[in-house]
Amino acid sequence: MNKGLGRNNSKEGKLVTILVWGLILFIAAYIIYIFFIKKDESLVLNDVSKDVFIVKTETVQTRDLKHQLITSGSIKALEEAVIYPRINGKLQRNLLREGDNVRKGQTISLIDRDEVGAKYEPVVVPSTLAGVVAKIYRDPGENVTTQTPIASVVNQSVLRIKVDVPERYVGEIYKGQLANLSVDAYPDQKFEAKLDVISPVVDSLSRSVAVEFRANNTKNLLKSGMFARVDISLKEVKNVLSVSKKSVYEDEEGKNFVLVPSEDKETAVRKDVTVKFKNNNNWQIEGLNEGDEILEFVYGIKDGSKIEIQK
Repeated sequence: MNKGLGRNNSKEGKLVTILVWGLILFIAAYIIYIFFIKKDESLVLNDVSKDVFIVKTETVQTRDLKHQLITSGSIKALEEAVIYPRINGKLQRNLLREGDNVRKGQTISLIDRDEVGAKYEPVVVPSTLAGVVAKIYRDPGENVTTQTPIASVVNQSVLRIKVDVPERYVGEIYKGQLANLSVDAYPDQKFEAKLDVISPVVDSLSRSVAVEFRANNTKNLLKSGMFARVDISLKEVKNVLSVSKKSVYEDEEGKNFVLVPSEDKETAVRKDVTVKFKNNNNWQIEGLNEGDEILEFVYGIKDGSKIEIQK
């Protein structure tokens, strides 16, 4: 029994010794880190200037600026009609197919009267407008009534696009105003449209005005049902001095300014400007000359900040 207790005490003593030496080594390593390694790191960090902003510059340029509103809507044919038969009966045959041109009054389909024991001449189903057969809904042999659609006809020579214009732009739109249409089917092409209808009321929920543009479809590239982006030119100024809107700051008093490099290119200097016209990317300004260099936006920079211009 005594021998067993002795062996246990020996093992416990060794374990305590290992723990003590481990603690001593940890403390020594921590002291070395605090007084030597961390000190060296702080010296390296002190060599880096913490108050110098790395900046890029842009040049004041003469540009033509447009104020644009981009919205979207579905294209519809100027005239669309769903054609119904005037009697109940059975569809005898369709004389036209989808995609065929059709004149106003031209027969699209023939209907046999649904009367037992009597024989009549087929009744014609005429088109109510000139255009193109967009859809044939029924096959020969089907029973139809006066409520059964037979075909749809569209006149796509002129198209209309309805969009909603936010209330704040109402004062900048007018009949005859031009817009550019773009569709996914022709990503590199623009189609011209003119504003034709402006709703006399503002929607109380969306705070917008419904307007309708019309576009000539002489090449028949645009199709009813396509989704179009509508780029409305609200206002335009030509040959004006401008800079990127991101490079123009506003102080607490609402005054606009830009930052320019000092003569030695080492300090940011405030230069007050007057903003005359704005669009989504560039702003017309007064107070600078063409070719002047200004600093691009950098968060936290201000008048008197030290700078390093990045080439």
